[in-house]
Amino acid sequence: MAEYVEITIEQNASFNTTVNINDSSGALFNLTGHTGKAQIRKSYYSSTAHNFVVTTSSPTEGELTLTMTSAVTANITPGRYVYDLIIVNNNTNVVTRIFEGIAVVRPGVTRNE
Repeated sequence: MAEYVEITIEQNASFNTTVNINDSSGALFNLTGHTGKAQIRKSYYSSTAHNFVVTTSSPTEGELTLTMTSAVTANITPGRYVYDLIIVNNNTNVVTRIFEGIAVVRPGVTRNE
């Protein structure tokens, strides 16, 4: 079962967060051979999505980094969204949802134009 975590994204600013994944025994999950994917959507049924860039920052330590550039966050309307983070085993194609929750996009004033 995915862990529920709320996140806040500031419009017009770069977003960056690092997460650590543990297995069912609490040990760090080895992400070697896995790919991460994450998106936010206005609702679970929305056809429009905003993608995070997901990188494996330390595979043997179970560490992933999610980022969005300021150009991406500038194009997201402020409000509440849903999101999740999945990992895909590249050898078996098994997909596991790791995190899910609400993503709040807070409006920005100053723009990097």
